[in-house]
Amino acid sequence: MFKKIVSVTALGVAVLNPSWVSAAEDALTPIHITANIPNKNFYVQPRDPEFGKDEVMHFNTVDRTLSPVRQIFDVKNTDGSVHAYIEGRRQLDNGRDAITLEVVFNNVYLRSWPQEVVDDATSTPGTTAELRIFTAFPVVPIEHNGLYTGHFTVIFDAVPRVASL
Repeated sequence: MFKKIVSVTALGVAVLNPSWVSAAEDALTPIHITANIPNKNFYVQPRDPEFGKDEVMHFNTVDRTLSPVRQIFDVKNTDGSVHAYIEGRRQLDNGRDAITLEVVFNNVYLRSWPQEVVDDATSTPGTTAELRIFTAFPVVPIEHNGLYTGHFTVIFDAVPRVASL
């Protein structure tokens, strides 16, 4: 009889123990880690590692413009120049209307074809360059209202220097 009472008591304590009760539930924490380690011969890296994740262009009600997005990049290509182009539409869209964006890197307007943005002599030791994204014209609130979003990719190419004969 004593063994039964001890067994039932031990079972009751085990069932009511809070640490054992919480073990029946799961807690998950997804973790996503990336690391971008540039090559010592070629890189185009924004100074702010958070750049491009959630950029905002604020509307100025006085001059009807959207605030520009600006970022400084560190650029280096020890074997030649750096070219850049845009993949995707350089615009903001709300599903009804679109606002065209201008994208300028190191004072060169980027388009859908590669263009030199940093020459060989400047990129070999390394330099800094500014990326600016802005609207070329004022925004008309009557025509352009609502939440606008956009996404595109700027692709940078390492272009090898051409040996002269």
